[in-house]
Amino acid sequence: MRTVINGITMAYDDHGSGPAVVLIHGFPLCRRMWHPQIQALTNAGFRVIAPDLRGFGESDAPDGPYSMELFADDIVELLDHLGIDEAVVGGMSMGGYVLLNLLERHRQRLRGAVFITTRATADDEAGRARRLQLAQEVLRLGPQVVADAFRPLLFAEASLTERPKLVAEVSRWMAATDSRGLAGGLLAMRERKDYTPLLGGFAIPALAIGAAEDRAAPPETARTIAAAVPGCRLCIVPEAGHLANLEHPGAFNDCLREFLQSL
Repeated sequence: MRTVINGITMAYDDHGSGPAVVLIHGFPLCRRMWHPQIQALTNAGFRVIAPDLRGFGESDAPDGPYSMELFADDIVELLDHLGIDEAVVGGMSMGGYVLLNLLERHRQRLRGAVFITTRATADDEAGRARRLQLAQEVLRLGPQVVADAFRPLLFAEASLTERPKLVAEVSRWMAATDSRGLAGGLLAMRERKDYTPLLGGFAIPALAIGAAEDRAAPPETARTIAAAVPGCRLCIVPEAGHLANLEHPGAFNDCLREFLQSL
């Protein structure tokens, strides 16, 4: 589905009926990453909305600058368009940074929060420099440079060697992303704030999902969020990397479904 949101055409999936769950993809991905969750959650009685953030997937990719505030405002406008007052929002990696911004600025729209293989800290100086360099390279050389840089970070070691079809599919999504979206996303992540001091104030039903073999956001990052957000549950998916929801969908879906059904 498509609708005009905040001056861009946004593509999104909207499946099922029941309490609303919004799933926000990570960088440099798209809403297609949520296919195993859409089926599992709609079968469990939930309405699942999965958007492509501006610059990604089938949504428009205008020139920047992009920011976590802008991504968050797009999500709120989508909720308005769909007539949804309140939703559980799950954000993976960069989607988790969008979730943190929503919690800070649009708390009243969230019924629950699911932090998925993400972190609350900002980039350090070395990380900021790498983001800037990669943003400049992708505008010059095209999206394949980002696909090549992120492929080894997204998967557990075993998945890279034993699941070539999955790796190839995700690689195609990355390589098909507009360079302006990739550069905009990189610079938005580079400029994001450190949310660590605010976590204790997010009094909301919450779940932090980490992955045992995540190289981009090690399981300690999920443990840190779970320890800081009041009452936050913790789930570490075994034998999975950054894309735990695709690498080990059974265990991932069990964690997510159990949390949603508890609300």
